[in-house]
Amino acid sequence: MTRLLPLALVQSPAETLTDFAAGLERKVKAHAVADLFVYPELHLNTADSPGPADRQAFMEASAEPLDGPRGRTLSELAGDLGIWLLPGSVLERGPDGRIYNTAVVYSPQGKAVAAYRKIFPWKPYETVSSGQDFVVFDMTGYGRVGLSICYDAWFPEHSRHLAWMGAELVLNVVQTPTNDRVQEVVIGQANAIVNQNFVASVNAAGPHGVGRSFLVDPEGRVRISATGPEDATLVDVIDLDQVGNVRQYGTAGVTRPWDQFAENDDSIPLPLYAGQLDPRLWRQTNSPSNLTNLSTAPAQGTSHVR
Repeated sequence: MTRLLPLALVQSPAETLTDFAAGLERKVKAHAVADLFVYPELHLNTADSPGPADRQAFMEASAEPLDGPRGRTLSELAGDLGIWLLPGSVLERGPDGRIYNTAVVYSPQGKAVAAYRKIFPWKPYETVSSGQDFVVFDMTGYGRVGLSICYDAWFPEHSRHLAWMGAELVLNVVQTPTNDRVQEVVIGQANAIVNQNFVASVNAAGPHGVGRSFLVDPEGRVRISATGPEDATLVDVIDLDQVGNVRQYGTAGVTRPWDQFAENDDSIPLPLYAGQLDPRLWRQTNSPSNLTNLSTAPAQGTSHVR
């Protein structure tokens, strides 16, 4: 059995919504095999090198509710083109009046199926409010996907929690213009290895990012990557059943961390979290190899969609 997911990782400079719509249509025609298109962080909400005061004013002017004009346009685009679409993240004006850095996923039916607010903004530069929920969503006929935004990847708890929720692929949308992109590539590989799932990290092209987007398999091998800040579209077809295979037989045929505990093992105190690691809760909430278990019901203490 195979579950093949063709996807396109679009490493691009930031765009206006009008330019994005025209460019996306061209990319879908050029890469007709791809069913999922992923763009960088704040792809539609980036100002060119403003100072702190100007940046805050730009955020206030650009933030919209997810069901506002921008959201309706993105929904229509996905529906008209018949694709799964993650147009990067956007500045969301929440019902509480706060501004969030939010990744939204649209289905081929033109529906917003998942929205994730960045939990770890890069402080003090990023002044958006922090989200609270870990988010995964089900791609009908494919599998379960987790959402992550840039600096989230530096916190191993984030990627581990998405894996625990059953994520077979983690989409990390990024806008990194700094030299630590070198480390982010290593972190992406490490997160894939320790969680045994696919990781896609999609960075902005120059001048808004240094590029080096990549896709890593569940054993940490880089499948495709951009070499630098060039405008590039990376296309690949991944088999999500590889996640279950690696977890069953082990990384390099050896390591199976998700089978570390038996249910009757003692719990392990975790002073850092003022809690404990409970063996009864260790394994993923959904078996990656059993699509009949995929549902929209939230995992314990988490949520699939906000």
